[in-house]
Amino acid sequence: MAKPLVAVVGRPNVGKSTLFNAIVNKRISIVEDIPGVTRDRIYFDAEWLNREFTMIDTGGIEFITDNSHVIPKMMRLQAELAIEEADVILFVVDGKQGIVPADEEVANILRASGKPVVLVVNKIDSVNQEPNIYEFYNLGLGDPIGISAKNLMNLGDLLDDTVKHFPPVGTNVDDEDTIHVAVIGRPNVGKSSLTNALLGQDRVIVSDVAGTTRDSIDTYWTHGDQKFVLIDTAGMRRKSKIEEAVERYSIVRSLRSVDRSDIVVLVLDAQDGVTEQDKKIAGYAYEAGKGVIIVVNKWDLVEKDDKTTLRFTEDIYDELGFLQFAPILFASAL
Repeated sequence: MAKPLVAVVGRPNVGKSTLFNAIVNKRISIVEDIPGVTRDRIYFDAEWLNREFTMIDTGGIEFITDNSHVIPKMMRLQAELAIEEADVILFVVDGKQGIVPADEEVANILRASGKPVVLVVNKIDSVNQEPNIYEFYNLGLGDPIGISAKNLMNLGDLLDDTVKHFPPVGTNVDDEDTIHVAVIGRPNVGKSSLTNALLGQDRVIVSDVAGTTRDSIDTYWTHGDQKFVLIDTAGMRRKSKIEEAVERYSIVRSLRSVDRSDIVVLVLDAQDGVTEQDKKIAGYAYEAGKGVIIVVNKWDLVEKDDKTTLRFTEDIYDELGFLQFAPILFASAL
């Protein structure tokens, strides 16, 4: 059977990504003291007591009525999708700050889901702070477990309680024949729209703001009898334009996604043609020895005649001479 899914949810900046990274024992989700750093659902496998499972990190759930705040609303949607697909939910709250109205709103969503919930009181960094845990009984979600994700305190107790909610032991999915596909390209060329079109759901946040995909995001996908892991990566831009530390982490993660892929889908913007940055991105994939498929996205925005496709194909192969073997597809993901 498939591995159990464990979703980490809560309001922004309570330590969800720190907990996620601690459980999977890797720096997967970006961790900064900036609310809203984790935007999409991020998946990574973990193991405890010989039980394999998949962790899902989510962006903070915010309750904003102002229509101008698009990203927080989309982050909430991503968190709700994670709740819907999860087998167990880790609801993370801030033990230093105590219960705030947003915690109560999240608790209402989780009760309505009917899913098993483990209430995790984070930032209990010392014995003196343990009394802070008791306030959270008021959320009505059972016995809270106090932890310090930063200091790795009481994670064993948390995981013991988590695996109790897993379905009976069965045979995990065999991943030997799974093909890993990384979707790469510059920011705002339509990588996430292409991913969503392939999957048929709003798996990845899509907006007109360049750089809204900050982490590389794995999605498990089956087409016919073939299993895939589809990796939607953060856009790779010129280093001179990267200002936030968060974006630097994202670029490194995108390159690592290429390293662990079998096939790379290089997405180009039909309106821009092949840019110098496209060449560098393509060169990294080529030097890594990956199979490459070139997708010219936003093809519907190009004025065409009967030779437009041929001219584009010739221009791409002229600019990317080292990728003569790569098929070129013309698409409009939206």
